[in-house]
Amino acid sequence: MGVPHSAGSVLPSGFQVELVEGEQRAWVAEVGAVLRGYQIGEWEVLDGFTANQMCSGGRGQPLIPWPNRLRDGRYEFQGVWHQLALTEPERQNAIHGLVRWANWGVAEQEPARVVMEHLLYPRPGYPFCLHLAIEYLLSSEPWGLTVRTTATNVGREPCPCGIGFHPYLRVSDTIDDAYVIAPGTTWLPADQRGIPVGREAVAGTQYDFRRGRPLAGVVLDTAFADLERDDDGLARVVLTSRDRSIALWMDFSFQYLMLFTGDSLSDRERRRRGLGVEPMTCPPNAFQSGEGVRVLVPGERFTATWGLTPSLG
Repeated sequence: MGVPHSAGSVLPSGFQVELVEGEQRAWVAEVGAVLRGYQIGEWEVLDGFTANQMCSGGRGQPLIPWPNRLRDGRYEFQGVWHQLALTEPERQNAIHGLVRWANWGVAEQEPARVVMEHLLYPRPGYPFCLHLAIEYLLSSEPWGLTVRTTATNVGREPCPCGIGFHPYLRVSDTIDDAYVIAPGTTWLPADQRGIPVGREAVAGTQYDFRRGRPLAGVVLDTAFADLERDDDGLARVVLTSRDRSIALWMDFSFQYLMLFTGDSLSDRERRRRGLGVEPMTCPPNAFQSGEGVRVLVPGERFTATWGLTPSLG
């Protein structure tokens, strides 16, 4: 029997967890364990959504057990074909996994930290069982937000797994006033359904952001691979305006990256307000291509970590 609620008492994204560390505040919601917002003082670091709104455009959602698009929702794993629901019906794709609209629970909570967890049970198209935990942590040293995801195969058979996230970074009213540096040395051309059809070096092309470029007039819904990494082993995307910047960093588990300028969002007012920077452990259509997919044996864990380092001035 469900828990009764009075009319108007249920928020569209469920219960809210607020994290606080000095001037930093972040909000994580029950539905999807979504990172609903992140703020420093009055600066909205993410183009998120309010507690009274439903998530749109994938804002802050975790993308598990696969990120991005899967052509026809079909894939073969260990000799067996599986069919997923087509959650992007206009393109005949399954998109962004199975947990972004699921209810998650709080496993651990402190003032600046929360661990959200969800048990993904077997279902048509994905007859495997994953225990998922996402830790969100605000800290002053190092400064910023850290997001650590652990996927554990708690079933009886090996299972395919990928992890992604969908934050929109915001340094000004529009990304047309921003400048981006991104580490991809290879980009993945895609067909009209958003499915990769090859690999090309970014050198000498409009997709080379390694030394930085303004975003004015640039339209992206593009995957990148072969990420350059700094001496600490992290790959970074840096979005900058005149007086602020955000670095999104990714550990070695994240080998792929999606950049999305938001031009195709159904909400016209939200287009080009923030840059979608999506760390991914595997590329689009990975369950068909096999590229980057982690195969977890029973009891095996897979952890992937990314974070945000904002800066004013």
